[in-house]
Amino acid sequence: MILNKVLILSVSAGEGHMRAAAAIKQEIVQRNANAVVTILDTFRYASPLIEKIVLGAYMEIIKMTPLIYGYLYRQAEKEKPLSGFAKQEFNRIINKLAAPKLISFIEEMAPQVIVCTHPFPLGILADLRRQGKCDVPIVAAITDFTVHPFWLFEDVDCYLVAADSLVQAFADYGIDRQRIAATGIPIDPAFNLPHNRSALRQQWQMDPELPAILVMGGGLGMGPLADVVKELAAARLPCQLMVVCGRNEQLRNKLSKANLPATVHVLGYLQNIHELMAACDVMVGKAGGLTSSEAMASGLPMFITAPIPGQEERNAEFLESAGAAKLVKDPKDLVTQIRKYLARPAWQAAMCEAARKIGRPMSAAMAVEIMENLVEQHTGRAQAINK
Repeated sequence: MILNKVLILSVSAGEGHMRAAAAIKQEIVQRNANAVVTILDTFRYASPLIEKIVLGAYMEIIKMTPLIYGYLYRQAEKEKPLSGFAKQEFNRIINKLAAPKLISFIEEMAPQVIVCTHPFPLGILADLRRQGKCDVPIVAAITDFTVHPFWLFEDVDCYLVAADSLVQAFADYGIDRQRIAATGIPIDPAFNLPHNRSALRQQWQMDPELPAILVMGGGLGMGPLADVVKELAAARLPCQLMVVCGRNEQLRNKLSKANLPATVHVLGYLQNIHELMAACDVMVGKAGGLTSSEAMASGLPMFITAPIPGQEERNAEFLESAGAAKLVKDPKDLVTQIRKYLARPAWQAAMCEAARKIGRPMSAAMAVEIMENLVEQHTGRAQAINK
């Protein structure tokens, strides 16, 4: 069934959740140009107080005291997945503050299906479903290579997970396997387009003969990016660096003014990151779910630096265990590992192949197909009841 009206609920904590939402929207609109697809930054819309308190505290903890965030994340992992006390209390407060306005929006829009790319609005919807106030399919698009109890609710029609191995992991938490689909993390449909690698390298003014290392710090340009770039540049490795600073203009200016070799290209925020990934040979950066998923879809191995304790650590563990990534200790260790990597073609080939096996360039398309099927089934049941 063609989707005409879809609501996507997300939260602007970092950029990954909203990018997953945008990828799903783009795929829907490609299939039906007349579709109405609304992405709601849930807390910003429903309760500015929640956004200020919860997300403000969340971002500050990650930036200032990541070890504390990691501790809290791991403690939450240990609770009962479907009924942990912390999860119940958090959702109770969130529902009280955000649900009323969200209910009004849903009633006015009357979407065919609601998709959540963040666990917080998913908890609100699950509670509304239990109250009989949400009679449309609910889909959860998981944005990391892991399972966390804050995502798990009984009243969700389908979970879209990052990899085949995570289906069993979700099932082990009591979720019906029929409600779990390994679509991959939804990424921009552009990652499924063919590319002329030589033309892209010329477009980015890259040396056609040198291996290209993509260095990224996520959309916010976080992490020890400056130290990483300086160490790699000083090592005079037989490669070129494509450094993406994201929205961090201060970092971009700092690196642009540094006395770096001509083989280091410093860039800001990019809309066409899929093209740059297709032109590069290996990536250095953080283990955010969306960025990692994009790299895997591009067949791009990763060397992971300073993952944020919590979900990024879990992503790093997953990718490394699959052979598609290598976690490094610090910038000096990174130089050592990259030097070994560049000197060992067999290692390069093995990591590239592992990345391609994990990669899901059609993840958004698979997600939308599942949503279409859910809507068709839901419509069929509704029509049968009305008869």
